[in-house]
Amino acid sequence: MKILIASDLHYPTINGVAKFSRNLAKGLADRGHEVLVIAPSQTGRRYKEVDGNHVIVRTASVPFPFYQNFRISPTPGREVKKIIKEFDPDVIHIQMLMWIGQAAMKYGNKYGIPIVSTNHAMPENLMDNLKLLAPVARPINYMLREYGAHFHSRADIVTMPTQSAIDMFKAGDKVHKTIEAVSNGIDLSRFTPGQIDPAVMRKFGLPNDKPIVSYIGRVDAEKHISVLVKAFAEIHEETNSHLMIVGDGTDADHLKEMTYALGIHSRVTFTGKVTDDEIVQLHKVGTVYCMPSPAELQSIATLEAMASGIPVVAVDAGALKELCQDGRNGFLCLKDNDRQIADSLRKILLDKDLHDRFSKESLAIAKTHDICTTLERFEKIYTDLINA
Repeated sequence: MKILIASDLHYPTINGVAKFSRNLAKGLADRGHEVLVIAPSQTGRRYKEVDGNHVIVRTASVPFPFYQNFRISPTPGREVKKIIKEFDPDVIHIQMLMWIGQAAMKYGNKYGIPIVSTNHAMPENLMDNLKLLAPVARPINYMLREYGAHFHSRADIVTMPTQSAIDMFKAGDKVHKTIEAVSNGIDLSRFTPGQIDPAVMRKFGLPNDKPIVSYIGRVDAEKHISVLVKAFAEIHEETNSHLMIVGDGTDADHLKEMTYALGIHSRVTFTGKVTDDEIVQLHKVGTVYCMPSPAELQSIATLEAMASGIPVVAVDAGALKELCQDGRNGFLCLKDNDRQIADSLRKILLDKDLHDRFSKESLAIAKTHDICTTLERFEKIYTDLINA
């Protein structure tokens, strides 16, 4: 098949949408399909590049500094139209409802090309970062959801990464198309339990003699990492533990200031931006993984931690309850409740039998989210649409 993936967020941008769209492109190309990705330029100018086994066409872009400092393509219509006509795809898979996604939907509909639209985003993620709009957050959230329902209704089939995501959006009431839960999936051949690379420990100055609470992902306000920092401050002495925050983002400086204000800066490591291979290694480092974000439609990073054999403490919000199953592989906590998060971390750090039991269950749950299963399902969806 000739598969066109349209994504307003794509590698090297770091977030769940970008990671999934790249994993999807690479995975489908590995399975023998001809894959073309349309994504914003990283320089501002149009260009093509090869990402291993597939081509990315980069559309003209400008900086968008108000949210994650990524680049956007606000007027890609002509470029997207030309790319679609030249590539002549059998199917289009849209990852976001922003400008590239809008153009791909418009011309895919116009030329009668089957379209799959995947929703990864929650309006709350955007509003947490655009704090100046906080007073009007509720009506904006409503408008974004209504627009999203209208946008996805123009696709032939809509997918979301979890059933919880579908339920949260009440999508069945608004999107009058088939909606299916298809996991983002992860590469279980890469994310596995195993020996920690001493070179990685040395590079980031991580202690070998302390249990480590880990967070790996974007370091932006929407992730509520400040709640984790407060929780860690309550338990670091009792548990003799260390906190590792992996990634970069707009909230990094604020969090570093917090660690100094709380007197725990010597017990916290901020790695900054890391490579894909380093992420694999750093997931093995954690004793327990914490995801304090209340707005996750799945959380690839949490899945990666679980596949590495790590127990999880997460917020009982969004779709996290499908991954962090309370009392099975970790604990769920109330949103922004740092004391409950602290207590949950304490239990796992101080009880080896509980830690080991949760670790085994994290592995068992993660095995149901193999990227190969995800790729097979999307292949079947594409084939059914093409043959319809």
